[in-house]
Amino acid sequence: MLRYTLKRALSLGLSLAVASLVIFFVIEVVPGDPASFMLGLNAQPDTIAALRSELGLDVSKLERYLAWVGGMLQGDFGTSYTYRTPVTEMIGDRIWVSLPLALYALTLSTLIAFPAGIYAASRRGKPGDMAVMGATQLGVAVPNFWFAMMLVLIFAINLRWFSAGGFAGWDKGVAAAMKSLTLPAISLALPQSAILARVMRSALLDVLGEDFMRTARAKGLTRRQALMRHGLRNAMIPVLTIIGMQFSFLLAGAIIIEQVFFLPGLGRLIFQSISARDLIVVESVVMLLVFLVILVTFLVDLAYAAIDPRLRSRT
Repeated sequence: MLRYTLKRALSLGLSLAVASLVIFFVIEVVPGDPASFMLGLNAQPDTIAALRSELGLDVSKLERYLAWVGGMLQGDFGTSYTYRTPVTEMIGDRIWVSLPLALYALTLSTLIAFPAGIYAASRRGKPGDMAVMGATQLGVAVPNFWFAMMLVLIFAINLRWFSAGGFAGWDKGVAAAMKSLTLPAISLALPQSAILARVMRSALLDVLGEDFMRTARAKGLTRRQALMRHGLRNAMIPVLTIIGMQFSFLLAGAIIIEQVFFLPGLGRLIFQSISARDLIVVESVVMLLVFLVILVTFLVDLAYAAIDPRLRSRT
């Protein structure tokens, strides 16, 4: 297990190194100069040059890249061009919105998908199975921002159970903060739960045809007992893959939902920074999200090895 973990950790490090190169140089080649953008069209060349020097933009891209990476290794993501605030502080304020939102949505998605997938697999071809598959097909087809608008219309405008947007803040209490995240989490979770339920059903149906499942049934276990005791664990590898991918999407891809609900998260920070040509913020936030995505993939690989010992024996 230790050798397997070390190999995956090395792969994680190499992936981060490549990602940092790609992120920095792709963002740096985007047309437009941050200093010129900040000063406006009528700025004098000497004023632009002075601001470029103040922002550290007057050195080569390689020097800037090495300074950026070196700072990140020490926990320093640089200073925002626009707000003149350490990027670390900006990320620290926003991540406590995006991360709980992603975890909340993933929890809801899993709680919906697991029972639905297991129920559909245990009733293959029956009305219950067809009803679940029809619902999941709808969930996959409808975009999450449409769910978000419907939830606002029903629960915020008509019923007035929740606010239509904004974030109460953790200083107002956990209950108030989680209430602010409930509608966004549901709108993110519904499409993802549909995908996960379909994967769970397919994985369980594949397992049900295996020899060990027939042996379990021959020993006297009911179909449900065999499914829960032996089938569920063996069907978890593809399900874990989807869960890992979903967490990455929910953390990094919730920009639209954060815009709909006016949530001060990382996604909205990226959107605002792109609009303001605040490149250091965009680079640092994207790099952080890439790190979290790769870290989740690493943890999923370890979960694979814990569930299926055959993977450890191959390394």
